[in-house]
Amino acid sequence: MSKSVGVAPHNIVNKSGLHWRDYYEMTKPKVVMLLLLTALVGMCLASETWISWKILLAGLTGIGFLSSAAAVINHVVDRKIDAKMARTSNRPLPKGKVSPQRALVFAGVLTVVGYLILELWVNRLTALLTLASLVGYAFIYTMYLKRATPQNIVIGGLAGAAPPLLGWTAVTNDIHAHALLLVLIIFIWTPPHFWALAIHREKDYARAKIPMLPCTHGIEFTKTSILLYTVLLALIGVLPYLIGMTGAIYLLGSSALNAGFLYYAWKLKFASDEHTAMKTFKFSIIHLMVLFVVLLVDHYMRFTF
Repeated sequence: MSKSVGVAPHNIVNKSGLHWRDYYEMTKPKVVMLLLLTALVGMCLASETWISWKILLAGLTGIGFLSSAAAVINHVVDRKIDAKMARTSNRPLPKGKVSPQRALVFAGVLTVVGYLILELWVNRLTALLTLASLVGYAFIYTMYLKRATPQNIVIGGLAGAAPPLLGWTAVTNDIHAHALLLVLIIFIWTPPHFWALAIHREKDYARAKIPMLPCTHGIEFTKTSILLYTVLLALIGVLPYLIGMTGAIYLLGSSALNAGFLYYAWKLKFASDEHTAMKTFKFSIIHLMVLFVVLLVDHYMRFTF
């Protein structure tokens, strides 16, 4: 794309500046890696034996590609909003490092390749469910819910909670209640996780006119919502043990992690300072990551009281 007089700088794509790192950044690699961890745990929990390398590699690659495609589409749709927010203003699209057209082509390639990998080497159920998750996040959430309702992250969080189910179906080609329970845990975890960040970035969201809960209902209401969701998460977190899905390692580990999350949520509501919201957000990421590692350890080293 050639430069021309009168074109705003943020709309200019400098070909000489194109770099693979810009495309890599658009895939939200840290988020995708966390999703793949939950998908891997879903795979492992679906079987009492070791997972075949074919299913493991093909499943994680396909899920990773489609998740990355959803992230790229999110970058394209939100590029004007991202330009107004300090947290996202340096992303490749707002900075003009990649054009929306190139980004969409990249997303298209990831989608086609990812779907074909799942269709050909895993199973059709996993391919279709993963594609549905892409549509849910990239289109239903990003294009509509995010701009339409303060409950955007609650409703849209279902797409981001799907990877454990996708991992499970990759191994079994079947939807199981245990996999749905893992989805439920992430679904309940998502609002307090994201609302903590929304509190920290409330002015950014207000400037971008995104109806996040702190902007529409106030910060104190959001803090209360975070605390209540965290209590609900702690209660639901006991269910895998109560139904015999997990053993004592999970019970002890999840109880400690949920107690830590409750501590941060309580402090955010009743004794917060300017850093508490961001600390809560960062801990929530550690919480989910370690929780699924604990699930994995418990699965292969099971014992009960």
